[in-house]
Amino acid sequence: MSAAPISEHTLSPTKRAIHALRAARSKLEALEQGQKEPIAIIGMGCRLPGDIEGPRAFWELLRAGRDAIGEVPASRWDVDHYYDPDFKTPGKMVTRHGGFLHRVQDFDPLFFGISPREAVSMDPQQHLLLEVCWEALENACLVPADLKGSRTGVFIGICNQDYSVLLTSRDETEIDAYMSTGIAHSVAAGRLAYSLGFQGPCLAVDTACSSSLVAVHLACQSLRNRECDLAVAGGVNLILCPETSINFSKSRMLAPDGRCKTFAAAADGFGRGEGCGLIVLQRLSDGMPHQDQVLACIRGSAINQDGATSGLTVPNGPAQQAVIREALKNAGVSPTKSITWKLMGLGPV
Repeated sequence: MSAAPISEHTLSPTKRAIHALRAARSKLEALEQGQKEPIAIIGMGCRLPGDIEGPRAFWELLRAGRDAIGEVPASRWDVDHYYDPDFKTPGKMVTRHGGFLHRVQDFDPLFFGISPREAVSMDPQQHLLLEVCWEALENACLVPADLKGSRTGVFIGICNQDYSVLLTSRDETEIDAYMSTGIAHSVAAGRLAYSLGFQGPCLAVDTACSSSLVAVHLACQSLRNRECDLAVAGGVNLILCPETSINFSKSRMLAPDGRCKTFAAAADGFGRGEGCGLIVLQRLSDGMPHQDQVLACIRGSAINQDGATSGLTVPNGPAQQAVIREALKNAGVSPTKSITWKLMGLGPV
């Protein structure tokens, strides 16, 4: 015969206080655990230089060690007109190369319920996001139509404004009803939510080079705070005008050969590149229909700012070390131990 549960009213005040403290501690531990819950990457999509359409093609490019840098396409600008190896030449850029996508104007607007007339005033970055989002959801074995009305969040890193330069340089008589929505960064994220019926948080993030990383960080925080149950996060960038490359040349930021040589003695600037990459995120504890849908886990992340340095665009080494340490702390991960596990083949890669 089982004993009857003890009523809280039969306990002494001291025991009731201890009971309440234990309950409060249990809730606090659950809350803290939720803030550090691993976030599963269950799908991904990408379009990258080298005719890369999808993660498998990207992996093959990396495995083969192919170079996807090429000359500026004629559809962007006349490279012969704008190129000059001298940094000081006004109105010129020091490179003829970069990482470019092909056929960026190719788009089937009717597939997403967009009229051809509206599509003319849409930044190609917007339709690239639509296509890659659809592909990422398919990669996650999700049917986009089934997510309509769901608490799916959208977090997009985007900072390039080249298409707005092209549209606003037209004659005033050519301005139509779709220009504002066609070039607004907020709409680049909002159009995903609108077209697919997502009702979670939706925002565009511009933190320059770190935009996509910050978007993913915010998506993870939103999932842990249970503001959404699924999230699409990543970024997009297209280089459509020569002006920014001219500006970067004058700042001596661009590598003449269009290639990054990180940490190398021959480093002489960076190479500009285009692309779109999105990942589909979900709380690991929510469970997956198929275990092989978990492509990787995000266990921790962090953000900060360089603060005051010797110049507006000059990085701050100690500040960047601090944010890496904070991310490792949030993840509860020891970098030395993690590297050892991977080398021994004893842990998740």
